[in-house]
Amino acid sequence: MSHDHRLALSGLHCGGCVKRTRAALEALDPEAHIDIDVEHLVIRTDQSIEAVIETVEGAGFQATPVQSEPHHYTLALEGLHCGGCIKRTRTALEALDPQAQIELDTEHLSITTHNTRDEVISAVEEAGYRATPADSTPQPETEPRPEASKRSDTQDAVEQADADTSMPSDKASRDAIELQLSGITCAGCVRTIQNALDHVDGVNEAQVNFATRSARVRGSATSGDLIQAVERAGYGAEVIESIEQGETRRGELEQQSYRRKLRDTWLALVPGIALMLSMFFHHPQLEGSERWFWVAIGVGVLGVMLTAGRGFYDAALKAVRHRMANMDLLVAIGATTAWLYSMFVALLPAAVPEAARALYLEAPLMIIGLISLGQAIETRSRGRTSRALSQLVSLRASTARVMRDNQEVDVAIEDVVRGDLVRLRPGERVPVDGEVVEGRSHIDESMLTGEPQAVARESGDRISAGTLNTKGTLTLRATQVGSDTSLSHIIEQVRQAQGSRPPISRLADRVASIFVPAVMIAAIITALIWFNLGPEPRITHMLITATSVLIIACPCALGLATPISTMIGVGQAASAGILIRHGESLQRIGELTALVVDKTGTLTEGKPRVTDSVWQDEDHDRALALLAALERGSEHPLASAVLTYCGEQPSDGGNVSNFEALSGRGVTATGPNGEQLALGNAALMSDHHVALDEVSDTVSAWEDQARSVLYFAIEGRLVALLAVQDPLRHDAKEAIERLHARHLRVVMLTGDAEPTARAIARKAGIDEVHAGLLPEDKQTHIERLRREGYVVGMAGDGINDAPALAGADVGFAMGAGSDVAIESAGVALMRDSLHGISDAIDLSRATIGNIKQNLWGAFAYNTLGIPIAAGVLYPLTGTLLSPMVAALAMAASSVTVVTNANRLRHFTPERVNTSRGDTALETTEAIS
Repeated sequence: MSHDHRLALSGLHCGGCVKRTRAALEALDPEAHIDIDVEHLVIRTDQSIEAVIETVEGAGFQATPVQSEPHHYTLALEGLHCGGCIKRTRTALEALDPQAQIELDTEHLSITTHNTRDEVISAVEEAGYRATPADSTPQPETEPRPEASKRSDTQDAVEQADADTSMPSDKASRDAIELQLSGITCAGCVRTIQNALDHVDGVNEAQVNFATRSARVRGSATSGDLIQAVERAGYGAEVIESIEQGETRRGELEQQSYRRKLRDTWLALVPGIALMLSMFFHHPQLEGSERWFWVAIGVGVLGVMLTAGRGFYDAALKAVRHRMANMDLLVAIGATTAWLYSMFVALLPAAVPEAARALYLEAPLMIIGLISLGQAIETRSRGRTSRALSQLVSLRASTARVMRDNQEVDVAIEDVVRGDLVRLRPGERVPVDGEVVEGRSHIDESMLTGEPQAVARESGDRISAGTLNTKGTLTLRATQVGSDTSLSHIIEQVRQAQGSRPPISRLADRVASIFVPAVMIAAIITALIWFNLGPEPRITHMLITATSVLIIACPCALGLATPISTMIGVGQAASAGILIRHGESLQRIGELTALVVDKTGTLTEGKPRVTDSVWQDEDHDRALALLAALERGSEHPLASAVLTYCGEQPSDGGNVSNFEALSGRGVTATGPNGEQLALGNAALMSDHHVALDEVSDTVSAWEDQARSVLYFAIEGRLVALLAVQDPLRHDAKEAIERLHARHLRVVMLTGDAEPTARAIARKAGIDEVHAGLLPEDKQTHIERLRREGYVVGMAGDGINDAPALAGADVGFAMGAGSDVAIESAGVALMRDSLHGISDAIDLSRATIGNIKQNLWGAFAYNTLGIPIAAGVLYPLTGTLLSPMVAALAMAASSVTVVTNANRLRHFTPERVNTSRGDTALETTEAIS
């Protein structure tokens, strides 16, 4: 009987220690469920706690039992306002005790845990909130907690959006199991595996990808249950523990498949061609000893069929056992029919009309050989489609040079932990996300942003794993390691998107589900028509047409049409610094007819600075000190500009209390001496009855120069005016022109004042502006555009605009792919440029266009090929399509789809020529 043992660990310092301990425990009990970090161990096993402790000590560490019975606590909470606050608190509690049972809202916490109540309260306080026992009276605070006082409505809104969108995604990601599949040969196999996985208890969602031969399953089902289900369906499966392992294993399987198909091609085509040539120059005589010669040849052909065609026959038998129909069944029936008829004629020629005494012993060999050749070419071509993901995976470093005991030590990347000091030399790739603490260099961030120019980085700057240190030596402090780095997030997003399916694939799915049975019915009908109504030799005509119909039909072309183009399109987008979350976004991007853009951080650089100020207070230094104290509690982007301005002069305004951030207006607080402070826009001043008439001329002049105006008031009296300017991005005007060239209606929505917004819009070339908006107003405008029939995209920084990003048909999050950006928006632009949107539109239209070409090509091929194989042209030509030609056509159809999809790898969006003064568009290669 299994028991849960909880132990406190000591002596573990890194991921390598954790890995060594886990390996020792798994050796003790391979079936154990283990949850371990450097300080805690929770293990469910049928072994005794003494055995567990002895195993940990044998690995070189110490373990002591913690209290075995959980305790239940009920606490009153303060400072939580939204789902984001709840998520932050829950995350802190789960980090404290992963097995805790938690019920939580903004005011109450009910938790069952093995930790003490003080530990729970400390975890809540570390998250920035306050917790007290429900039966006690909270003590009043004279001042707000620093962590809580620095929180703003903006931050709460961000965390609310993060909670609403990322939590399900995070959970799904944790519960997802990746499987590498083997034995898949066509779309019918995918459907069989899909059905098998869907019927496993605990499976919430299963996605099987034909192009990558992989499956992604979410839910509570174990990997063992999933593998057994796949194996019972007649296929192979193994768990993918890491992306690197998955890519390596997939490459190995593709190489094995390629070599096997190439061998089968030679085994079948060499004797097949020899037979075809001999029968062309010498018509078989089925009399005397020669008849037995051809019988012997037929036996030899059967041996080759069972050797070179074993894969087809094995897969066909699996399909029959599971009452499914796939491509292999069509090939096996077609080839076997030709062989059986030939052997019947050779053994009993008298039983067959003389006109029908023909041998087709070369046909099964040519069919198997030509289709094997097509599959070999397809496998080789398909391997190139995942090159973008493989290149991203190759950017991961395997070791890092860290400081341990004041010495540089090379350690495995798994052993690097947050807080480690990592040394970087010129030419080395950055192993982890980190903050530069020493040195100056230029970093090539093209893998992250798509921009080839290296950027300067110095102390205080953040750099990401996978980027390249081009010159200079750096020391950085690791902030994110392992699967938490930006590079890991990018790889995971690309892999998930490559496995997703755009809506256009639904038509192919519906057709593929009935395709093979329909073809078999068509072959039977064809045989009956020729046997009953056809001219002599009826049996021969019946055999040729029915076999050709079975062979020429190609469900693989339909099955490959969508996933292979999606893989390449998403990979190309990632190479250009565009992260597309799923197939639906990939398709919707190209359908956009309107784009809504935010101003700050989207059209502008997001680096505001105070350019002018007017003070109306006699005690200027005291007012400046109060302004600095007020802005220290704000998270608004303009706060940093004000603090920088205040920092230029010595100031000590003490601490403020009752700090409050008012969305779309500004901030208020109570000063050290009880004075009421307010900083924000004209609407906030109106709320506090502050007169602004005397400064209206100055305000108008600043706003006409595209400067935002901040008003600072003390006790209801205007003290200062600040002009804050956020420069327009250098490429914003060109980017807007590219969007207009794609026939998009571009609308700017901003919370800034009307004159300032219109000044920025004029510079950027935007005609339609809506200013003075609150965050919820932006979502209202998006909904209005959608009601008018527009397909709307929203471009924002992923912070203030999270609700609007989620509400648009496609959200574009600017910047380096923060969690909120990736989760709130369908697309994350890794470089801060609106050019990424035009690039995404071009890539989307090219990819969806390529999918349509593949689908229509596959439909047209089967729509025309099957009737021709059935003999509709016989009245005009007097000839029938040979089964060998049908096999060649069938193989060519799949190769054509893969080859056409690979054209996307050479696609380049239209670029703006910035080397000249104008903004002429240069059109490079397009996929049309």
